[in-house]
Amino acid sequence: MPFVTAKDGTQIFYKDWGSGQPVVFSHGWPLTADAWDPQLQLVADHGFRAIAHDRRGGGRSGQTWDGNNLDTYADDLAAVIESLDLHDVVLVGHSTGGGEVARYIGRHGTGRVAKAVLQSAIPPLMLKTAANPEGLPVDVFDKIRAGVAGDRSQFYQDLSESFYGANRPGNQVSQGIRDAFWLWSMSVGIKGAHDCVKAFSETDTTEDLRKFDIPTLIVHGDDDQIVPFVASAEKSSKIVKGAILKVYPGAPHGLAMVAPYNDTFNKDLLDFLKS
Repeated sequence: MPFVTAKDGTQIFYKDWGSGQPVVFSHGWPLTADAWDPQLQLVADHGFRAIAHDRRGGGRSGQTWDGNNLDTYADDLAAVIESLDLHDVVLVGHSTGGGEVARYIGRHGTGRVAKAVLQSAIPPLMLKTAANPEGLPVDVFDKIRAGVAGDRSQFYQDLSESFYGANRPGNQVSQGIRDAFWLWSMSVGIKGAHDCVKAFSETDTTEDLRKFDIPTLIVHGDDDQIVPFVASAEKSSKIVKGAILKVYPGAPHGLAMVAPYNDTFNKDLLDFLKS
């Protein structure tokens, strides 16, 4: 399997399909690169080079004790981009992956980047504070940590319901999608999964977003039960200069995998790549 070596020696797995302008996908918590497979195939079929890596801590990448934070995730993304000598890159990040993309640009700039897509992404800040009253209280994240530390297998099975909107009337979420969520989540080490909760909830990426100087597409569902729209995409779209905001009525957090929202996202993604 292909790997790149991060600056601390951690092995980061990646998949690399097709040829053409590179589109690099960063996945959400607590998943792996496999969650992006439909979009990887889509863009590779349309003349792009599709790349996605497993975040450290899970999947086929190294499960480190340290480094489960946005700074290191961003540096790992940089290791993938630099090791493969990618240029004119389109960065696509879902959820925590969107925070990874933002922190990458904040730390490494846009010299190798042509465009960015933030889908159901965590920026600028998920945690409720005096300055961010639209965020979620820390109790929400404490419960997630407790779920990971306890019966995480059952916790992930339960979490898949709200993640994909399977608790909404008329949803088209199959048991297979929920099973896949569980499978990917269980491949993530408990340490990495637990630490990442702090990373995705408490890291403020406002200043990173201010450094975006490239075309940026922001996509979010207005029924996202994981990352509230008002605390994320709505704010990010006002910080990133010239950002295009697309709000999907009724769409859940994992909209890229769930009909009918996945078809809309795939079209919007291809249109943006080709624009």
